[in-house]
Amino acid sequence: PGTSWQIQYSGVLDTSLDVDMYDLDLFDTPQAIIDQLHAEGRIVVCYFSAGSWEDWRPDADDFPPAVIGDTLGGWPGENWLDMRQLDALGPIMAARLDLAAQKNCDGVDPDNVDGYTNQTGFPLSYQDQLAYNIWLAEQAHIRGLSIGLKNDLEQIPELVDYFDWALNEECYQYQECDLLLPFIDAGKAVFGVEYEIDPADFCPQANEFGFSWLAKSYDLTAEVIADCADPAYSAAEDTSG
Repeated sequence: PGTSWQIQYSGVLDTSLDVDMYDLDLFDTPQAIIDQLHAEGRIVVCYFSAGSWEDWRPDADDFPPAVIGDTLGGWPGENWLDMRQLDALGPIMAARLDLAAQKNCDGVDPDNVDGYTNQTGFPLSYQDQLAYNIWLAEQAHIRGLSIGLKNDLEQIPELVDYFDWALNEECYQYQECDLLLPFIDAGKAVFGVEYEIDPADFCPQANEFGFSWLAKSYDLTAEVIADCADPAYSAAEDTSG
Protein backbone atom coordinates (compact mmCIF):
# COMPACT_ATOMS: atom_id res chain seq x y z
CA PRO A 1 0.00 0.00 0.00
CA GLY A 2 1.17 3.49 -0.89
CA THR A 3 3.26 2.45 -3.90
CA SER A 4 3.48 5.29 -6.42
CA TRP A 5 2.69 4.51 -10.05
CA GLN A 6 1.86 5.53 -13.58
CA ILE A 7 -0.49 3.84 -16.04
CA GLN A 8 -0.16 4.45 -19.78
CA TYR A 9 -1.60 2.34 -22.59
CA SER A 10 -1.53 4.78 -25.51
CA GLY A 11 0.50 7.62 -27.00
CA VAL A 12 4.23 8.25 -26.85
CA LEU A 13 5.56 6.63 -23.69
CA ASP A 14 6.76 9.04 -21.02
CA THR A 15 9.22 7.37 -18.66
CA SER A 16 10.20 10.55 -16.84
CA LEU A 17 7.83 10.23 -13.87
CA ASP A 18 9.51 9.54 -10.54
CA VAL A 19 7.24 6.67 -9.50
CA ASP A 20 7.80 3.15 -8.20
CA MET A 21 5.77 1.28 -10.82
CA TYR A 22 4.74 1.65 -14.45
CA ASP A 23 1.72 -0.22 -15.88
CA LEU A 24 2.29 -0.52 -19.65
CA ASP A 25 0.87 -2.51 -22.56
CA LEU A 26 2.40 -5.98 -22.90
CA PHE A 27 2.45 -6.03 -26.69
CA ASP A 28 3.11 -2.39 -27.53
CA THR A 29 5.87 -1.56 -25.05
CA PRO A 30 9.35 -1.94 -26.56
CA GLN A 31 11.84 -4.09 -24.70
CA ALA A 32 14.19 -1.11 -24.50
CA ILE A 33 11.62 0.82 -22.44
CA ILE A 34 11.22 -2.03 -19.97
CA ASP A 35 14.99 -2.38 -19.69
CA GLN A 36 15.38 1.37 -19.17
CA LEU A 37 12.80 1.47 -16.41
CA HIS A 38 14.43 -1.49 -14.68
CA ALA A 39 17.81 0.25 -14.88
CA GLU A 40 16.21 3.20 -13.10
CA GLY A 41 14.87 0.95 -10.35
CA ARG A 42 11.24 0.94 -11.51
CA ILE A 43 8.82 -1.97 -11.39
CA VAL A 44 7.12 -2.75 -14.72
CA VAL A 45 3.67 -4.33 -14.86
CA CYS A 46 2.44 -5.44 -18.28
CA TYR A 47 -1.19 -5.07 -19.31
CA PHE A 48 -3.15 -7.48 -21.48
CA SER A 49 -6.79 -8.43 -21.75
CA ALA A 50 -7.53 -11.87 -20.31
CA GLY A 51 -11.27 -11.68 -20.88
CA SER A 52 -11.69 -10.13 -24.30
CA TRP A 53 -10.56 -10.66 -27.89
CA GLU A 54 -9.02 -7.62 -29.55
CA ASP A 55 -8.84 -7.73 -33.33
CA TRP A 56 -5.62 -5.67 -33.50
CA ARG A 57 -3.43 -7.91 -31.35
CA PRO A 58 -0.70 -9.98 -33.04
CA ASP A 59 -2.22 -13.22 -31.71
CA ALA A 60 -5.82 -12.35 -32.69
CA ASP A 61 -5.94 -15.17 -35.26
CA ASP A 62 -5.08 -17.75 -32.59
CA PHE A 63 -8.54 -17.45 -31.02
CA PRO A 64 -11.10 -19.96 -32.36
CA PRO A 65 -14.43 -18.34 -33.29
CA ALA A 66 -16.26 -20.45 -30.70
CA VAL A 67 -14.66 -18.55 -27.80
CA ILE A 68 -15.47 -15.06 -29.17
CA GLY A 69 -18.72 -13.55 -27.93
CA ASP A 70 -20.52 -10.22 -27.85
CA THR A 71 -18.80 -6.89 -28.33
CA LEU A 72 -17.70 -4.74 -25.43
CA GLY A 73 -19.83 -1.63 -25.56
CA GLY A 74 -17.84 1.41 -26.57
CA TRP A 75 -14.72 -0.52 -27.56
CA PRO A 76 -14.62 -1.18 -31.33
CA GLY A 77 -12.91 -4.39 -32.37
CA GLU A 78 -13.17 -5.96 -28.90
CA ASN A 79 -15.36 -8.92 -27.91
CA TRP A 80 -15.88 -10.90 -24.74
CA LEU A 81 -14.32 -14.35 -24.41
CA ASP A 82 -15.78 -17.60 -23.13
CA MET A 83 -13.31 -18.30 -20.34
CA ARG A 84 -15.06 -21.61 -19.59
CA GLN A 85 -13.34 -23.04 -22.70
CA LEU A 86 -9.95 -23.26 -21.04
CA ASP A 87 -8.74 -26.00 -23.39
CA ALA A 88 -8.88 -23.47 -26.23
CA LEU A 89 -8.21 -20.26 -24.32
CA GLY A 90 -5.63 -21.49 -21.83
CA PRO A 91 -2.74 -21.96 -24.28
CA ILE A 92 -3.28 -18.45 -25.71
CA MET A 93 -3.25 -16.80 -22.29
CA ALA A 94 -0.31 -18.95 -21.22
CA ALA A 95 1.59 -17.68 -24.27
CA ARG A 96 0.82 -14.10 -23.23
CA LEU A 97 2.15 -14.81 -19.75
CA ASP A 98 5.22 -16.41 -21.33
CA LEU A 99 5.73 -13.20 -23.33
CA ALA A 100 5.48 -11.15 -20.14
CA ALA A 101 8.15 -13.31 -18.55
CA GLN A 102 10.34 -13.14 -21.67
CA LYS A 103 10.12 -9.34 -21.70
CA ASN A 104 11.10 -9.29 -18.01
CA CYS A 105 7.86 -7.75 -16.83
CA ASP A 106 7.70 -7.88 -13.05
CA GLY A 107 3.97 -8.52 -13.05
CA VAL A 108 0.84 -8.58 -15.17
CA ASP A 109 -2.39 -6.61 -15.22
CA PRO A 110 -4.99 -8.89 -16.86
CA ASP A 111 -8.11 -6.94 -17.81
CA ASN A 112 -11.78 -7.88 -18.25
CA VAL A 113 -11.81 -10.67 -15.67
CA ASP A 114 -15.39 -9.91 -14.65
CA GLY A 115 -17.22 -11.16 -17.72
CA TYR A 116 -19.78 -12.99 -15.63
CA THR A 117 -21.28 -9.60 -14.64
CA ASN A 118 -21.61 -8.47 -18.27
CA GLN A 119 -23.53 -9.38 -21.41
CA THR A 120 -20.93 -11.59 -23.04
CA GLY A 121 -23.05 -13.87 -25.21
CA PHE A 122 -22.17 -16.78 -22.93
CA PRO A 123 -23.90 -18.07 -19.76
CA LEU A 124 -20.91 -17.36 -17.54
CA SER A 125 -21.39 -18.04 -13.84
CA TYR A 126 -19.75 -16.68 -10.71
CA GLN A 127 -17.93 -19.98 -10.29
CA ASP A 128 -16.76 -19.98 -13.92
CA GLN A 129 -15.15 -16.60 -13.37
CA LEU A 130 -13.65 -17.59 -10.05
CA ALA A 131 -12.04 -20.68 -11.55
CA TYR A 132 -10.59 -18.74 -14.48
CA ASN A 133 -9.19 -15.95 -12.33
CA ILE A 134 -7.54 -18.41 -9.95
CA TRP A 135 -6.05 -20.20 -12.96
CA LEU A 136 -4.61 -16.91 -14.22
CA ALA A 137 -3.07 -16.14 -10.84
CA GLU A 138 -1.52 -19.58 -10.54
CA GLN A 139 -0.12 -19.42 -14.07
CA ALA A 140 1.40 -15.98 -13.41
CA HIS A 141 3.04 -17.19 -10.22
CA ILE A 142 4.49 -20.26 -11.96
CA ARG A 143 6.33 -17.81 -14.22
CA GLY A 144 7.55 -15.66 -11.34
CA LEU A 145 5.16 -12.81 -12.16
CA SER A 146 3.07 -10.84 -9.72
CA ILE A 147 -0.56 -10.42 -10.77
CA GLY A 148 -3.18 -7.81 -10.03
CA LEU A 149 -6.92 -8.29 -9.77
CA LYS A 150 -8.54 -5.83 -12.17
CA ASN A 151 -11.96 -4.66 -10.94
CA ASP A 152 -14.08 -7.82 -10.17
CA LEU A 153 -14.97 -6.36 -6.79
CA GLU A 154 -17.57 -8.95 -5.81
CA GLN A 155 -15.03 -11.78 -5.83
CA ILE A 156 -12.34 -10.05 -3.79
CA PRO A 157 -13.04 -12.02 -0.59
CA GLU A 158 -12.32 -15.26 -2.45
CA LEU A 159 -9.46 -13.96 -4.60
CA VAL A 160 -7.43 -11.70 -2.32
CA ASP A 161 -5.20 -14.59 -1.27
CA TYR A 162 -4.43 -15.50 -4.90
CA PHE A 163 -3.63 -12.01 -6.22
CA ASP A 164 -0.72 -9.81 -5.20
CA TRP A 165 -2.37 -6.40 -5.62
CA ALA A 166 -5.54 -4.87 -7.03
CA LEU A 167 -6.24 -2.32 -9.74
CA ASN A 168 -9.59 -0.61 -10.02
CA GLU A 169 -11.29 1.78 -12.38
CA GLU A 170 -13.90 4.22 -11.09
CA CYS A 171 -14.87 2.70 -7.75
CA TYR A 172 -15.30 6.24 -6.43
CA GLN A 173 -17.56 7.03 -9.37
CA TYR A 174 -19.76 4.11 -8.31
CA GLN A 175 -19.22 4.41 -4.53
CA GLU A 176 -17.88 0.90 -4.00
CA CYS A 177 -14.24 1.43 -2.99
CA ASP A 178 -14.65 -0.09 0.45
CA LEU A 179 -14.84 -3.47 -1.28
CA LEU A 180 -11.11 -3.15 -2.01
CA LEU A 181 -10.06 -2.89 1.62
CA PRO A 182 -9.31 -6.63 2.04
CA PHE A 183 -6.22 -6.06 -0.11
CA ILE A 184 -5.03 -3.25 2.16
CA ASP A 185 -5.77 -5.42 5.21
CA ALA A 186 -3.57 -8.10 3.67
CA GLY A 187 -0.73 -5.60 3.15
CA LYS A 188 -1.24 -5.55 -0.62
CA ALA A 189 -1.28 -2.42 -2.79
CA VAL A 190 -4.49 -1.07 -4.33
CA PHE A 191 -4.07 1.05 -7.46
CA GLY A 192 -6.90 2.99 -9.02
CA VAL A 193 -8.00 5.44 -11.68
CA GLU A 194 -10.91 7.87 -11.90
CA TYR A 195 -11.90 9.44 -15.20
CA GLU A 196 -14.80 11.77 -14.54
CA ILE A 197 -14.93 13.10 -10.98
CA ASP A 198 -13.00 15.86 -9.21
CA PRO A 199 -9.85 14.56 -7.47
CA ALA A 200 -10.78 16.64 -4.43
CA ASP A 201 -13.83 14.39 -4.07
CA PHE A 202 -11.89 11.11 -3.86
CA CYS A 203 -8.21 11.73 -3.12
CA PRO A 204 -8.58 12.42 0.61
CA GLN A 205 -10.32 9.12 1.26
CA ALA A 206 -8.05 7.22 -1.12
CA ASN A 207 -5.08 8.49 0.88
CA GLU A 208 -6.73 7.60 4.17
CA PHE A 209 -7.36 4.05 2.94
CA GLY A 210 -3.77 3.67 1.72
CA PHE A 211 -4.81 3.49 -1.94
CA SER A 212 -2.64 4.75 -4.84
CA TRP A 213 -5.11 6.73 -6.97
CA LEU A 214 -4.80 8.79 -10.14
CA ALA A 215 -7.10 10.95 -12.23
CA LYS A 216 -6.59 10.22 -15.93
CA SER A 217 -8.40 10.46 -19.26
CA TYR A 218 -10.12 7.38 -20.70
CA ASP A 219 -7.49 6.90 -23.41
CA LEU A 220 -4.80 6.48 -20.73
CA THR A 221 -2.10 8.57 -22.37
CA ALA A 222 0.91 9.82 -20.43
CA GLU A 223 -1.01 12.74 -18.93
CA VAL A 224 -1.71 12.52 -15.21
CA ILE A 225 -4.52 14.91 -14.40
CA ALA A 226 -3.99 14.38 -10.68
CA ASP A 227 -2.07 12.06 -8.39
CA CYS A 228 -3.60 11.65 -4.96
CA ALA A 229 -0.09 11.39 -3.53
CA ASP A 230 0.20 15.13 -4.13
CA PRO A 231 0.34 16.83 -0.69
CA ALA A 232 -2.50 19.09 -1.82
CA TYR A 233 -4.92 16.21 -1.18
CA SER A 234 -5.23 15.73 2.56
CA ALA A 235 -7.21 12.97 4.23
CA ALA A 236 -8.43 15.59 6.69
CA GLU A 237 -10.72 16.95 3.98
CA ASP A 238 -12.41 13.60 3.30
CA THR A 239 -16.13 13.86 2.62
CA SER A 240 -16.53 10.92 0.21
CA GLY A 241 -18.14 7.59 0.88
